[in-house]
Amino acid sequence: MFLSRTLLRRHSVLPGFDLALGFTLLYLSFIVLIPLSAAFLKTFTMTWPAFVDAVASPRVLASYRLTFGASFAAAILNAVFGLIVAWVLVRYEFPAKRLVDALVDLPFALPTAVAGIALTALYSQNGWIGSFLPFKVSFTPFGVFVALTFIGLPFVVRTLQPVLEDLHKEVEEAAATLGASRLQTFTQVIFPIITPALLTGFALAFARALGEYGSVIFIAGNMPMVSEITPLLIITKLEQYDYKGATAIAVVMLVSAFVLLLAINGLQAWTRKRQGR
Repeated sequence: MFLSRTLLRRHSVLPGFDLALGFTLLYLSFIVLIPLSAAFLKTFTMTWPAFVDAVASPRVLASYRLTFGASFAAAILNAVFGLIVAWVLVRYEFPAKRLVDALVDLPFALPTAVAGIALTALYSQNGWIGSFLPFKVSFTPFGVFVALTFIGLPFVVRTLQPVLEDLHKEVEEAAATLGASRLQTFTQVIFPIITPALLTGFALAFARALGEYGSVIFIAGNMPMVSEITPLLIITKLEQYDYKGATAIAVVMLVSAFVLLLAINGLQAWTRKRQGR
């Protein structure tokens, strides 16, 4: 046993743990930690009253409510329908299945500005879809929700697909032979297994929506106190050379997103622990 472990370590394809960990920390420092710390350092040059004025003005608070609210609602909707889409792609065979599978990745590949222009054209009052709707979508907060839903769907689908592919149909058949209904099979057998992956997809879609800019500014209308998102407000302050105000709002967004993602990861860990994984 000792000899086999020694040979495994000696002939490992990847570098040793110490070297790999060093490269990992160095890479993360240059790519993530140093850029983010620059925002904190810039914000620390502000006095506390100036910081509060920058991050808690009525216009900024309204942008927080829209950004976090629309992102959360879009992530919830994508979690529901993303599960359905992933289930259909994994469990059923139908014509043009590969085309539908490729369409899921379209929001990944499509430039965000192109997505915003396309959504605005479709949902404007004289657009192909907007002209048939009894309410206005473009240039409203609901338009922000539509854009965030569009860009977040692939994160849920692509996270759930591998888990559903590993979930064998024999599990469902065993539950059926034990007298479980379809609803009981899904709620008591399938859903607990896919819950961690579903939470991961939700977290990714939510985080992506918080930072979305390109596809939203075209359809939102960008009216202060109504349809102005926080990333746009940061860009506006940068254009006005208010760098401290921009970094202060960015720090609030960063801390809020980190706390929310940390809570979701903790919920994932708790779910896995309950399942005995």
